[in-house]
Amino acid sequence: MPDTSSLAEPLAPLDTGGSRPPAHVAVIMDGNGRWAASRRLPRLAGHREGARALRRTVEAAIRSGVSWLTIYAFSSENWSRPPGEVIDLTGLLRQYLASEIRELNDNGVRLRFIGDRSRFSADICDRLVAAERDTAGNQRLNLTVALSYGARGEIAAAARAAAEAARDGRLDPAQLDEVAFAGFLSTAGIPDPDLVIRTSGERRLSNFLLWQAAYAELVFLDVLWPDFGAEHFAAALADYARRERRFGARPG
Repeated sequence: MPDTSSLAEPLAPLDTGGSRPPAHVAVIMDGNGRWAASRRLPRLAGHREGARALRRTVEAAIRSGVSWLTIYAFSSENWSRPPGEVIDLTGLLRQYLASEIRELNDNGVRLRFIGDRSRFSADICDRLVAAERDTAGNQRLNLTVALSYGARGEIAAAARAAAEAARDGRLDPAQLDEVAFAGFLSTAGIPDPDLVIRTSGERRLSNFLLWQAAYAELVFLDVLWPDFGAEHFAAALADYARRERRFGARPG
């Protein structure tokens, strides 16, 4: 990073078969380590290539007309990785925030970050706040980045916040339905994902958007994340378009 391509260049529409794209796509970016290992490269090389794949994915989302894109960049469990890899990952995050935000802003991308920021250094936290502030008025694509994020922790924190609101008289427990509870989640104000894509051949959500993805369509791809490109994004959207979403209703 940065890549040699530019979001500032005109982006041709992505061919997804002519069907209407999902409003919100979430992506579990998996396979950086295996990509590097298969090439006898350090894991950091896989993470760097993964950052380039993220750029391609943002471009593909814009080209396809997707309005919301959420990516699983760093899970709460990732803190348990070897210290050297954690340092590499946070350093790459720092580099990304320094090199990419201006271009994302220039191209109408609004950034949000969800997850526990308390474990990041002060300079990274400041950069996250600045990126959200500087891109707050953009509407071309809403990009949400999950950092130090775990869905179970998010749900537990929401439950605590709801309990505190009830204790303080700000919430009638009898009125705490699914819609009200969703307002305590870190994704409050963000529509639930219509489609969740996971790369690397693994077929699980790995503690990602467990509440929000209750009715999402799931697409699992065998491609490792650093090899992910516009053609894979288009294929996932085409797969989504072929499905009939019933949200638990009986077949017609």
